[in-house]
Amino acid sequence: MPRFLSRFLNPPPPPLDGLWRTITAVARQPGWYLDHQVADTVDGRFDMVALVTALVMLELEGRKLVPETATLTERFVEDMDGSLRDIGVGDLVVGKHIGRMMSALGGRLSAYRAALAPDAAPAGLPDALARNVYRGSPPNGAAEGLAEAVTFLHDQLAGLPDGDLLGGAWT
Repeated sequence: MPRFLSRFLNPPPPPLDGLWRTITAVARQPGWYLDHQVADTVDGRFDMVALVTALVMLELEGRKLVPETATLTERFVEDMDGSLRDIGVGDLVVGKHIGRMMSALGGRLSAYRAALAPDAAPAGLPDALARNVYRGSPPNGAAEGLAEAVTFLHDQLAGLPDGDLLGGAWT
């Protein structure tokens, strides 16, 4: 096959492909749903993808990796667009749903940024998770348990070199 055709037939992976694959793999880990009682529904899975994406975005933000944060936002939008289409959402309303999802991600970023700040109140993260992951009705003790797991993941991300973080070499 001529070389010029190979780039069309075998395009390179999108930017931050490894990172996005790791984010979605981590968000799909059964422990979130079994151990922490996150709803195993379309909404619950969105909540977990948004949570893990927000944690990574906060880490990128802290490292001043602005272009990478923008690229990760684009990957989030592309994936959500594809997921909506896969479940049968029509072209005419996909944009409206994406707008809501971006708003939800932005709200979660703000809530988790505040809850994970060094001077945050101890109840801040469980409260933010109760609102955003459990939609205000967490099972007894679930938000506190999820907060411990989220704090562990947050600390894990903070300890990674840039290359490992951006390449998705963590789980």
